[in-house]
Amino acid sequence: MKQQPVERRRHERFATAPMYTTVSARTYDEPGFSRHGHAYDISEGGVRFELDHPIEVGTPVDVQIRLPTASIDRTRETHNRPIFAMGTVVWCESAEPGPAKLAVAFSCFAHETDRERLLHPLRTHGLGRVA
Repeated sequence: MKQQPVERRRHERFATAPMYTTVSARTYDEPGFSRHGHAYDISEGGVRFELDHPIEVGTPVDVQIRLPTASIDRTRETHNRPIFAMGTVVWCESAEPGPAKLAVAFSCFAHETDRERLLHPLRTHGLGRVA
């Protein structure tokens, strides 16, 4: 009898619009956000995305996420501001040629408003659930 894989995620994942949810990342020793890519899915606990160059698993990073405008609550004055979070690379898959696929587990958000702006489209079905 085949055993089902154990689901370790604590938060439900939501699919992002392909090519419309940009992610920028930097390691703590980099002065600015020089690595740019696109998210595949996101949750309250982390994000899965691609970059042109891999980042080693275990590396602490800052990420900047711009959600698609259709999923943003435009009634808030911070609706145009990207979401800033800090976390650690927990998974990286790099196959040449092509972009590296990464997952970052969030450890905290820069401001509570960043967390709230991420959670709003998740709670209001602005993004679809990942199976």
